[in-house]
Amino acid sequence: MRGDEGQNGRSKECHGRSGQHMIAKVPVGTIVRTQRGTIVGDLDKENMMFVAARGGAGGKGNRFFTTDQETAPKICEHGQKGEDLTYVLELRSMADIGLIGFPNAGKSTLLNAITRARPKIAPYAFTTLQPYVGMVQYSDHTQIAVADLPGIISDSHRNRGLGIQFLKHVERCLILIFLLDASADSPWLYYENLLFELGQFNKKLLEYPKIVVANKIDKMEARNNLFELENKIDSPIIKISAKHGTNLDELLKVVRKVYDSCKPSAEW
Repeated sequence: MRGDEGQNGRSKECHGRSGQHMIAKVPVGTIVRTQRGTIVGDLDKENMMFVAARGGAGGKGNRFFTTDQETAPKICEHGQKGEDLTYVLELRSMADIGLIGFPNAGKSTLLNAITRARPKIAPYAFTTLQPYVGMVQYSDHTQIAVADLPGIISDSHRNRGLGIQFLKHVERCLILIFLLDASADSPWLYYENLLFELGQFNKKLLEYPKIVVANKIDKMEARNNLFELENKIDSPIIKISAKHGTNLDELLKVVRKVYDSCKPSAEW
C-alpha cells in the first residue's frame, strides 16, 4: 500500500498540504517481520500501532532563499522521497486455551461440542490446516476462547508436518489442553511426545498450565488403557467422549477453575 502524496507550496508563503497517513488495520496478535525474518513489531494489544514507513520531508520553498540582494528567488527544493519498505505480516492465534494433540485425537469434535465453532471433522490426518477459535459461554457471561490447533506429530519442532507454523500459535495461548486418544496404542507415549515437541520448540511452553484429557472413552480399547494411562501420567486426567458429550460438563468446570487461577497474570 502507498500513502497519499503531499502537495506543492502555494503563493503568499503558504506551504503545501501534507499527505494523509495511510493506516492499515490488522487483527490483534499480528507479528511484523522484515523480509529476513527479524521481528520488528508485535501488535499484541488493542490500539497498538507500528510505523511501517515514514513519509519524506517537504522541501524548502523559494521564500527560504530570499536575501537582501535577491528578494524574489526563482529556486526551491524538491521534497524527499518517503521510505519504501516491505514486511511480512504473521498472525498468531489469540486464544485463552489451545487444544494440543496428535492428528485425529478429536480436537475439532471437542471444539464443536463445547462452542459454536464448526471446524472441519474428518477421519484423516491434518483435517485442521489452520486454527479455529470458538467461545465457551458460561452462565455468568464469562467467555473463554478455545483454539483448535493443527495436529502435532513427531519432529514438528523440525518443521515436519505443519511444524513451526502450528507451534507458533501455541505460544499465544494461556492454558494448554492435551487431548489424548485413549483408544490408541499406548496413549501415554503420545503425551510424552507432545511434551517433548513443545519443549524442543520453546521450553517456556512446558511451564504453561496444563489440562490432560483422555478422549474416546466410549471405545472398548480406551477402557482397557485408562488404568495404565492414569498410572503413567503424573497429572489428573479428565475422561470424556467428545463425540457423545460424556463428561463435558466436568471438563468445562475444570477449564473455568484453571482459567480463573491464571487470569490475573494473563498479560500477552
